[in-house]
Amino acid sequence: MDLGRIGLFSGHLNLMTARAANETVQAAADLGFGTVWLPESAGKEALTHAAVTLGGTTGIAVATCIANIWVRDPMAMANGARTLIDAYPDRFLLGVGIGHRPSVAMRGHDFSRPIATMRSYLQMMDSAPFRWNGPVGRVPRVIAALGPKMLELARDHADGSCPYLTMPVHTAGARKLLGPDAILAPELAVVVTTDAEKARRIAREHFANYLRLENYRNSLLRAGWTEADLADGGNDRLTDALVAWGEPAAIRDRVQEHLEAGASHVSIQILGPNHGYSAWSYASLEDEDMRRGGDEFPMDDMRRLATVLFR
Repeated sequence: MDLGRIGLFSGHLNLMTARAANETVQAAADLGFGTVWLPESAGKEALTHAAVTLGGTTGIAVATCIANIWVRDPMAMANGARTLIDAYPDRFLLGVGIGHRPSVAMRGHDFSRPIATMRSYLQMMDSAPFRWNGPVGRVPRVIAALGPKMLELARDHADGSCPYLTMPVHTAGARKLLGPDAILAPELAVVVTTDAEKARRIAREHFANYLRLENYRNSLLRAGWTEADLADGGNDRLTDALVAWGEPAAIRDRVQEHLEAGASHVSIQILGPNHGYSAWSYASLEDEDMRRGGDEFPMDDMRRLATVLFR
């Protein structure tokens, strides 16, 4: 399947009605985005969301990043993906991941031995029976991998990786581990503004909760950042490295850095002025403020970016 060089990652779509979300995805397709990436947290179930999106749009691939392995057993994951691949050939890509300790605990599971758990899960997916009249093969998939061991799993038991909250240095290392032909589709959060204070405020609101999660903290520390850089919501240098901001041309250059480092595809996540998706995703279900979900989808920013990304 053709993911295109640039896609759209959007947690906003989880917070919208199906009709509004599909209209947004179709607009992205018409502008030139090759793939829309759908996350999963305490909101829409990933495979159902993907089915609704596929059925309500044309001309764009749909990928999950991620469908959490704790949410459904391996047979349900494999056969849900096979059902979508049969209905929408060359338009669906399954992205799976181990999740994070807080979100796993929210679902009543024990987050432990992530590498062994993921390996076993993928093996059970491959052996899952699927009773229908067509061919049954291994489900095409990518893994949300940050560390080297999970990247090795993505190389050996999947078709590549869709890393989240990473920088070009991670992309270069991931490409080296994955090999030349694997899918490597990092996410890049962006803010379309030249106001440094505003951009950094939005960026910190976006990743504040991520910096509390051990997977992301460990990934950043492996990349050479220090505990001091991560303290108090991240310093300016870290903020500017994690989230691209400025005029659309400057953001295009940041996308290009990932492509030159070895990415086969980059999914951009456009942050709006009151972005609250990450906070909402991992918040207590009783915290109404944190569950508000952020602002409307930044459609104007998407259009402005498309004029430079796809010209």
